[in-house]
Amino acid sequence: MHPSPPVEVDAQALQGELDTLANFSDSPAPSVTRIVFTPTDMAARDYVKQLMREAGLTVREDAAGNIFARWQGSVDRAVATGSHCDAIPHAGKYDGTVGVLGAIAAIRALRNSGFTPQKSIDVIMFTSEEPTRFGIGCSGSRLMGGAIDPQTLEALSDAEGVTFAEARHAAGYTGELQTVELGTDTYDHFVELHIEQGPVLEHEQTNIGIVSAIAAPASLTIEFNGRGGHAGAVLMRDRQDALVPAAILVETAERLALDSASDDSVATVGMLDVHPSAVNSIPRKARLSLDIRDTQLEIRDSIVNHLVEKAQELAAARGLQCEIQHINSDPPVQADAQIMQAIHRAAESEGLSQLTLVSRAYHDALFIARKVPTGMIFVPSRDGISHRPDEYTSSAEIGAGVAVLARTLADLAGSSARERDSGGDSGGQR
Repeated sequence: MHPSPPVEVDAQALQGELDTLANFSDSPAPSVTRIVFTPTDMAARDYVKQLMREAGLTVREDAAGNIFARWQGSVDRAVATGSHCDAIPHAGKYDGTVGVLGAIAAIRALRNSGFTPQKSIDVIMFTSEEPTRFGIGCSGSRLMGGAIDPQTLEALSDAEGVTFAEARHAAGYTGELQTVELGTDTYDHFVELHIEQGPVLEHEQTNIGIVSAIAAPASLTIEFNGRGGHAGAVLMRDRQDALVPAAILVETAERLALDSASDDSVATVGMLDVHPSAVNSIPRKARLSLDIRDTQLEIRDSIVNHLVEKAQELAAARGLQCEIQHINSDPPVQADAQIMQAIHRAAESEGLSQLTLVSRAYHDALFIARKVPTGMIFVPSRDGISHRPDEYTSSAEIGAGVAVLARTLADLAGSSARERDSGGDSGGQR
């Protein structure tokens, strides 16, 4: 249950911390570029750990570089919150960071209210939620959720050929990745605070979003290989142009998502590489990426299967070779009902409007949910913008989300003082 004293969040101080963290960037303000295990990322990690310790939390790090900061409770149980602080090139300052620095601020607010947790509360900063450097997102939380084989992750390399193993070792994380995976009893609940990265809350003029489900991506690359040739010398009937089927597949992906039975279906081609990429040369190689998402696994996988079949048909009809590589296919998750109810109570206690919505972007919560009952709190994003320098959520909106997070954590962790006063110990049970 939430504490009876008011939860007062110092939104100004939190904004200052978010602004300071944004200065740890490899691109000029207002953009933020912070790539995992780079010197900039390591300096930002030091700043976050400093804030954690100043809040009275005990800090530890695992072999993957996930950072844990604990507010010790009175029983041998724990709940957790957190997000990430890495940023794609030329991003904004709020994606992920609100869920880490906001979690620290929530604990400060609870301390100031006189609340003492029965269950311990961990703030987690996950390693590499963004796929920028090694091509796969949520490295830290995937490991924690048992969603990736450690050896597979270790072998991934960046554009310079540096492997994940080499990069983490150079950053000082030398333990065995097999030790990162959570047990099913490590945490009773996990809740992540995040900017919405979409327009719904702003459009509906609503303070708080209670996430009911998180969509998950299926990612794949498809490469067509043809013969190419001189743009003027090869007649149309004789061509084996690799780009044309790739272009048809882009349109097919859009149509399948638009015609889907689910409003949550989205399909994106974010990369299209053409070789030799000359104005007077017929493309002999075209490689495209596909990102297909939905909150319903059957519908998402149906779109993926249709696209794979279409690619094979196009290649066969044009005498091309077609190579298909499946990168990942993660199942969507439903939010935990108890956490959703706790968020609802917290928002009501703060006098904040709320609505239930799905997350079409995926987050670390998606993978933690494999081990722990999970929920998410959204705060509005101006114009629904994210992953851009003009990404923005006001201090007041962030402060409201932090207050809801604080009350939600208090509800899930239980009050040590209250339980002692009542003579009960039920807070230690599931």
